[in-house]
Amino acid sequence: MKLDDIRKLHQKKYRQALGKFLVEGEHLVLELEKAAAGNPHWQQAELFVTSAYENWPGPWPQHLVSDRQMVQLADTKTPQGILALVPLPSTAGDASAEGEKAVYLHEVQDPGNLGTILRTLAWFGGFRCLLSPGSVDPYNPKVVRSSMGAIFHVPVETEVSLDTLTGRYPRIACLDIGGDTITSPDFQHHDCYLFGNEARGVPTGALTRLGAHRFTIPGAAAIESLNLASAVNMAVYELNREKNQ
Repeated sequence: MKLDDIRKLHQKKYRQALGKFLVEGEHLVLELEKAAAGNPHWQQAELFVTSAYENWPGPWPQHLVSDRQMVQLADTKTPQGILALVPLPSTAGDASAEGEKAVYLHEVQDPGNLGTILRTLAWFGGFRCLLSPGSVDPYNPKVVRSSMGAIFHVPVETEVSLDTLTGRYPRIACLDIGGDTITSPDFQHHDCYLFGNEARGVPTGALTRLGAHRFTIPGAAAIESLNLASAVNMAVYELNREKNQ
């Protein structure tokens, strides 16, 4: 791929058109290598390096670029000098692993929130992340960086409509004020867990159509709501705490 085309990958429309995204920095490239050891998809990457990383012992083809070219390719202001060009994964038609649960995010907007959520799902394992239309692109450079490599370990589906969930998941739960506590035993017995947009949540009518069981994270109610990533973290921790007892 030409360097001019690689520069375009900072924009979602070009990532989708060219079927590639960028992974920048030593830590993320190392995480990509770990993922590639067990997943053939990630073995299709290419590396672009400056002279500082010219002898990188990675498994992929390497292209040497100048420091000036790296600054043009990278998303960060002071790039380390190593960047991977990676094909976008596709989860279309992927079968869910046995016992896998889904976390559905409705119109999540903040790249940092999504990256943090992916880190939590990767840490505990056994989760699939579903993103509604209108959500931030998971292959946005900011999401990739904030995921700290979790993007390589969690199955992610994009453009998943709320209306398709009942055809895939017989038992759907959502986080909402006024529901049953997440510490109740019934919280464990669902297949898909819905979390709403940072400001607007999930439309009430959609929750009714889905027959979603409402749960809440008990607190002192001194403020109106929790940060989205914090809510997902607590819910996923609770699911795993009960499972491992």
